[in-house]
Amino acid sequence: MAAGGGLSRSERKAAERVRRLREEQQRERLRQVSRILRKAAAERSAEEGRLLAESADLVTELQGRSRRREGLKRRLEEVCDDPEELRNKVRELAGAVRNAKFLVVYTGAGISTAASIPDYRGPNGVWTLLQKGRSVSAADLSEAEPTLTHMSITRLHEQKLVQHVVSQNCDGLHLRSGLPRTAISELHGNMYIEVSSLTGMQGLSAREAPLTVPSCSQVCTSCIPNREYVRTFDVTERTALHRHQTGRACHKCGTQLRDTIVHFGERGTLGQPLNWEAATEAASRADTILCLGSSLKVLKKYPRLWCMTKPPSRRPKLYIVNLQWTPKDDWAALKLHGKCDDVMQLLMGELGLEIPLYNRWQDPIFSLATPLRAGEEGSHSRKSLCRSREESPAGEPRGAPHSSASIRGGWFGRGCAKRAKRKKAA
Repeated sequence: MAAGGGLSRSERKAAERVRRLREEQQRERLRQVSRILRKAAAERSAEEGRLLAESADLVTELQGRSRRREGLKRRLEEVCDDPEELRNKVRELAGAVRNAKFLVVYTGAGISTAASIPDYRGPNGVWTLLQKGRSVSAADLSEAEPTLTHMSITRLHEQKLVQHVVSQNCDGLHLRSGLPRTAISELHGNMYIEVSSLTGMQGLSAREAPLTVPSCSQVCTSCIPNREYVRTFDVTERTALHRHQTGRACHKCGTQLRDTIVHFGERGTLGQPLNWEAATEAASRADTILCLGSSLKVLKKYPRLWCMTKPPSRRPKLYIVNLQWTPKDDWAALKLHGKCDDVMQLLMGELGLEIPLYNRWQDPIFSLATPLRAGEEGSHSRKSLCRSREESPAGEPRGAPHSSASIRGGWFGRGCAKRAKRKKAA
């Protein structure tokens, strides 16, 4: 015993050795019990049975862990309804669409997979692959076109069966399908739009404002009203989390333009194209919500989109189309396990509506786009959209190669990688 009643150095070291020995014995016991539990009951020896009886707490803990793992695996599995069951569910959904007084559609990455744009949490999704330490293959977004689901939603809006669309997607395909700007809230931004960056932050407090993802636009937030620049190329080449300047300047005030992306961990405060005011207004008026291709793991965090201040009996009826589990499944009036294009094709047939074909010559982005000024041609290396696949974009020689590095946007997969770095550092 050291002077003053404390332990001497040798006593502290001896106590530490005893503690470590006990921990190692506990870990070894845990490994033994785990090995025994993996055996069938009939294959366990009498000695193994006694060890399990003496380690009841460890058995309970390990069985609980196993149940949680299995539950998580089941949630990641993609489940498909059989064709007859899916048709019956679509008939029920068609009745809900016809009878809805105010229908709002929430869309996620699953509606764009048919355009060869990967989703996030599917078996081959961006987050899934990055969390497994695998690389994400590049997708040429200039080749992506609105899918059958995008075109169906546009037709439903034309027929006044859908009043508003709230999208988490950054790919700009809702805009390119012909859906009016006023009818879309692109909560996570648009990769084709850039804006001026000093003002124009409006609408929601930091707590209420959600994470968003971009489409192809730049905005000047210094100009009042905000000056928005729609481009025919992905403006996010130089941008990343907390770094949004695109390298171009407002034609009017000279302020640096920024993208409209809201990365994971950021708050979306731009008025457009996020359009949160319209999204919350639509949610408050909705009597029916149709969720297409979204895991809802992000959208669930926005109470205003789910009318959580209303009593359950007055909240909108919820219909979900997704292959995987979502955290809102228990709230849904109906869950359809199917691919979005398959479900929408059946739904449009039930409603007796023709699905319009996408026509690149009539793509609204070409009439909305602001051309680059002289001297700005070298401000990006992204491949631009063309009205025809044979046409070469202005300033680009026909057949000009594009590096694979120029294919992915600054928003693509960055949030997951950032989280992994932080976790590793911690």
